[in-house]
Amino acid sequence: MNTLRKFFAEDFVGIFKQLRLSYIPPLMVYLAAGISGLTGIVATFFVKDYLDLSAAFLAGLGFWAGLPWALKMPVGHLVDLIWRWKSVLVFIGAALIAVGLLIVYGLIAHTEYMRQIWPISNWFVASVIISPVGYVLQDVVADAMTVEAVPTVDSRGEKISEEELKSAHTTMQTLGRFAVIGGTVVVSIINIVAFNDTSELSRPEKAHVYSEIYLMALAIPLVSIMGVVLAEILKKTGHIPGVPKLQTPTAPNWWILWGSLAFVIFSIGTGLSKVPYSEEIVFTGSMAIVIFLMRKLLTELPEDKHATLIGTAIIIFFFRAVPTIGPGNGWFLIDEIGFDEQFFSYLSLIGSTLTLAGIFVFLPLMSRVKIPWLIVFLSLVWGVLSLPDIGLFYGLHEWTAALTDGVVDAKFIAIVNTALESPLGQVAMIPLLAWIAKNAPDHLKATFFAVFASFSNLSLSAASLGSKYLNEIFIITREVRDEAQKIITSADYSELGILLITATVIGVAVPCLTVFIIQKGRYRSLD
Repeated sequence: MNTLRKFFAEDFVGIFKQLRLSYIPPLMVYLAAGISGLTGIVATFFVKDYLDLSAAFLAGLGFWAGLPWALKMPVGHLVDLIWRWKSVLVFIGAALIAVGLLIVYGLIAHTEYMRQIWPISNWFVASVIISPVGYVLQDVVADAMTVEAVPTVDSRGEKISEEELKSAHTTMQTLGRFAVIGGTVVVSIINIVAFNDTSELSRPEKAHVYSEIYLMALAIPLVSIMGVVLAEILKKTGHIPGVPKLQTPTAPNWWILWGSLAFVIFSIGTGLSKVPYSEEIVFTGSMAIVIFLMRKLLTELPEDKHATLIGTAIIIFFFRAVPTIGPGNGWFLIDEIGFDEQFFSYLSLIGSTLTLAGIFVFLPLMSRVKIPWLIVFLSLVWGVLSLPDIGLFYGLHEWTAALTDGVVDAKFIAIVNTALESPLGQVAMIPLLAWIAKNAPDHLKATFFAVFASFSNLSLSAASLGSKYLNEIFIITREVRDEAQKIITSADYSELGILLITATVIGVAVPCLTVFIIQKGRYRSLD
């Protein structure tokens, strides 16, 4: 009990005691990113019921949707160059997010009109690509605002110690994850109310509910705009401290600018040309450019920090690069197990709430355990928690329901599994973000965040590619009907089980093997 009280007082309550007024503006931008999940469940059901797109295509689309996050490189450096005017990028990002949301609203509410202009699938793909660009612009600015929000001197004007500075940056990044996930909690509650009794609604009535949710989602860009407006007010009133960045002009790094321009031209050109293996070509080229820029940036750090940063980045890359299952498992849970929109909303609420709690539980672990061993621990736990998903496919819920008189059914298993699995995805990135915030040069904070985040986000592109490959090997299809209710595609989930098992084995083996190799070599992570 003493340990529990100490944890609650020092880690849970303590982190809120460290909350400063200057932290609020970036947290609002992060909150907007969390609220973006408002349309997630709608998108899942809309794609499943209205668009005849294969699981492999959707996994490949995830690759292109993730690619704009590599634009954090030029945007991050641009933020350093236009530091005083960086809030303008948030307004541009908000406009792009609004366009993406309005496109899908139009597809749902005014389907025939949109179809006359362009094929429905093309509109959807355009929305999937446009929205991430807006979120990238806002995310880069939010990262830079977190650096500005953390003071380097105390109230007496004396320089803060290295230990206190590290603690402050860890707190800021933790609160940032808290804001993102807090946004998902809010939208989960909204979805539970919005999807009440939707299983009883007709197809047109459901479409009306879906369209209203997309209109509500227009609050997302509004929240981020309010965040940067508040930041400007706090600067004028002296509540946001000045940082060295404002006193040290940043010279343009032409390697980053020209390299990033080459990356954008290369990616767009390859994608539009529709050459064979375009995704693999873009990924390889993007990785080469990002690694080149990372090597250029490393010269800005003390030499003794090079190996640690490289080793840590590689470990986190492979942890995040493991392939996902793709949309097939969600389709199976909807079609075969009977989960509806409201139950998915409950799962989202449970997952988001417990992720918040999990971050505080893992906070001592993040502060005291080296990142490589944290990754091994998370990978092993994730592997164990993937077993219930596999069990549901093979009828585990039928056996447990019969044994417990219906108590431990499919929904019970899904709730417990969601509760246990939720915190894992958000934990690994916090130590790396705090390390960069503390160690990157003052005049290149945003650039460091952006380039290393691009490297990390390319791992998610690698995961999408891996997911596409798995879904091309193990074919999963769901039933798709046209407006006349004629079956276009029949459901076939026979290969989902082996897909789940394969993805789980890869998800555990790859990160653990990477940690073993890195820690045995010259790039072993010491932090």
